[in-house]
Amino acid sequence: MVVFAYSNVGDRCLRLLHARGVEVALVVTHRDTPGETLWFERVADTAAELSLPTVLVEELSAAELAQAVERARPDVIFSFYFRSMIPSALLSLAPLGAFNMHGSLLPHFRGRAPTNWAVLKGATETGATLHEMVAKPDAGFIVDQSAVPILPDDTAEQVFDKVSVAAEQVLWRSLGAIEAGRPPRLPNDLAAGSYYSSRRPEDGRIDWSQPAPDVYNLIRAVAPPYPGAFTEIGGQRLIVAAARRLAAAAAPSMAGLAPGLHAVDGRIIALCGDGGVIVVRRLLAGAGEVDAAFLNSLQHATTESTAST
Repeated sequence: MVVFAYSNVGDRCLRLLHARGVEVALVVTHRDTPGETLWFERVADTAAELSLPTVLVEELSAAELAQAVERARPDVIFSFYFRSMIPSALLSLAPLGAFNMHGSLLPHFRGRAPTNWAVLKGATETGATLHEMVAKPDAGFIVDQSAVPILPDDTAEQVFDKVSVAAEQVLWRSLGAIEAGRPPRLPNDLAAGSYYSSRRPEDGRIDWSQPAPDVYNLIRAVAPPYPGAFTEIGGQRLIVAAARRLAAAAAPSMAGLAPGLHAVDGRIIALCGDGGVIVVRRLLAGAGEVDAAFLNSLQHATTESTAST
């Protein structure tokens, strides 16, 4: 097999293939992105530990990559959270098929960042799906899938950990049928699903005029180690790293306050457009965590600067 892999799902699935005695003739992975926080497992390290031949896709031309895959003579090609689309010409080099592990229950949440989008959209479950790779992303027949719950306060990282385990289970169940050339061919009804594009750090900007459930889902969906949901006060970017929605009975009085962050009784409280309240448990300014007193002083300084101007 030839394996294109990255991140935790790539690490776990590559280890599973090795444990099952599969001959991995080549691992294709990514070079680390400069400036990116590496909170996930490095497949390059996993492959080195398992003594598997490895190339970095960024160091090869398209022709060189095709030659490397062709030399490996794969029966099967796998993609486990690889960040790039694999050209159709390469997929055709594997006579028993080419298969991708996607982090959702296809056909739902096709495309990029499926775990983050599932949390952002308030889904109550997601999972991992092994499917045939075709020219269109996430569109081939489904081999197998496994669901995991998304609890009301789960962050995207917590859900991703569950998805990684689900991916391992799906691959374990499916491997024998794929090796035998008889994988299940379950329908992948694209018209019944959804597709989402990649997300950028700027997409984490909080609009406090939105209802509290939507604001809270955004906070959970991009909480660290992802870039984080943020707001700005006086030119200072503040990242809401952890929060919790408050029931109406437990919320302090916010009468007369505008939607946004407020220091109330020594706590950082966010008021949303529907009157819903979120307590901020971790607020970051730069690399450091700040408290209600810092927020209060920042807001006062901003008010005085505005009044002076």
